[in-house]
Amino acid sequence: MASTSKQTFNPESYKNAWQRFGEEEFDVVVIGGGSVGAGAALDAATRGLKVAVVETRDFAAGTSSRSSKMFHGGLRYLAMFDFRLVAESLRERELNMATLAPHLVKPLRFIFPLTHRLWERVMMFGGFTLYDLMGGAKTVPMQKHLTRSSVLKRNPGLREDAVVGGVRYYDTQVDDARHTMMVLRTAGEYGAVVRTSTQVVGLDKVNGRVVSARLRDTDTGEETTIRGSVFINATGVWNDAIEKMAGTKGKFSVHASKGVHIVVPKDVLEADSALTFVTEKSVLFVMPWGDYWIIGTTDTDWAKTLSKPDPAPTREDIEYILTEVNKRVRREITKKDIVGVYSGLRPLLEGSSDSTTNLSRNHAVARSVPGLVSVAGGKYTTYRVIGKDAVDLALQDVPKKVSESITDQTPILGADGYHALSNQVPALAARHGLSQKQIEHLLGRYGSLYEEVLAAAADDADLLTPVPNAEGYLKAEVLYAVTHEGALHLEDVLNRRLRVGMEYAHRGLDSAEAVADLIASVLGWDEATKKQEIATFRERVEAELAAEKALTDEDANTIITEVADSRQAINTSVED
Repeated sequence: MASTSKQTFNPESYKNAWQRFGEEEFDVVVIGGGSVGAGAALDAATRGLKVAVVETRDFAAGTSSRSSKMFHGGLRYLAMFDFRLVAESLRERELNMATLAPHLVKPLRFIFPLTHRLWERVMMFGGFTLYDLMGGAKTVPMQKHLTRSSVLKRNPGLREDAVVGGVRYYDTQVDDARHTMMVLRTAGEYGAVVRTSTQVVGLDKVNGRVVSARLRDTDTGEETTIRGSVFINATGVWNDAIEKMAGTKGKFSVHASKGVHIVVPKDVLEADSALTFVTEKSVLFVMPWGDYWIIGTTDTDWAKTLSKPDPAPTREDIEYILTEVNKRVRREITKKDIVGVYSGLRPLLEGSSDSTTNLSRNHAVARSVPGLVSVAGGKYTTYRVIGKDAVDLALQDVPKKVSESITDQTPILGADGYHALSNQVPALAARHGLSQKQIEHLLGRYGSLYEEVLAAAADDADLLTPVPNAEGYLKAEVLYAVTHEGALHLEDVLNRRLRVGMEYAHRGLDSAEAVADLIASVLGWDEATKKQEIATFRERVEAELAAEKALTDEDANTIITEVADSRQAINTSVED
């Protein structure tokens, strides 16, 4: 049976949240609406704490919408002998796939092509066996070694001279932006007061303790002050900026590494599974994503401005990915094939190595000053553990007895009943007058909340039709993005609630006007505001396309930083 949610994020709820921020005192205030902030918020809320979450831009606007879209078990960390991280990652992968978010985290078959006949197979057998024994093969099959002919039969798009055999193994895939948003919605179900477009511009201390934060509404410029027993700094690469506001230098430092991915149509490569390649500079994944392949990633140092949530991918980044993948595939993939490009910054714990590949993917939490806990590092897969650890440390500043963490037993919204619904796809399609593919799409994005998405179509059947020039999505999803999922701007809908910006060659431009028309009345836009939203989105997309032709980070970053932000009242001076 489909379910409904009690807590929804929309303009009215944000108005109420702003008022509550200024009037009430909270046990825990989480700064940052990415995966770690979401994990901390849900952990604290389900322990019975009074929680507030503030995010400058949108849910997962930074790194948490720009990952490799995997809850991976940390296979590559076996080579670094980081067994604790692998075991932790595998446990969290299994937990999310089986219990917490089966509608969002799905098993994905991979092939690891072998390129050396003897020693590599022996080495990989040992590594994958350890991986399986540590938890890599609970609800998914164990490794299977394949001959060269078997690999090529299953994946005829691979070059014959690029493979001598292979290993089949399983990992998982997730829409990172949707997952983060749904975790925060779940925190809202348990009482957390969550608000985007809310920037921390200052921290106030009394007798050396952080007691409040000055907030700015990044849409209106209005300011208020929020009080809390403890503040959790979950801002990722912006960690140091928040600690600077508190007048302290943290107990660890954060180093940013840029990761770039490209998106190409499915027909450019004939393969029946995801692929994993090891290059001299990074691990290269080729992963199915609906009608597309996602190919990446890069791993390069980033020491430029942090005033934008995403670094610009450059021509060099794109050419590196194309060069590496084309060494291994029959049909050359070119720039003309690319429909989407995205990049993000990994917040790595600083290490002694000059190579970002060797910096720690582990996380750390520290009490920077009384009343402020900072958290950094880690992987998307372990967001729940990172959030738990942050709350555990923050509790020393909360003057009440608090229960143990229960997030390992708390399904995310849409998980309950998902498996039963997924067994009824033909019947559900007939009931709603949709195709089975459309029902599978809805269940994979909303789980048991899918009927809530379709509810508005009872009064307007047009909502069951596809979004113009983005036929993979229904108009009902656009409306739901602003009535329930907290989207406030055109880019929130096109880039994160829907993934039109990365899945269509027009990057969302050809759908922008139709989407703006659908959401304008709900968001209270007049004609001038609607046109401004479209113009801002267009300027952003055109700048990104121009940046992709720039050769260096400096040139690409200059192009991007000159573009206006949808949230025009952001104070960029406090972000770097």
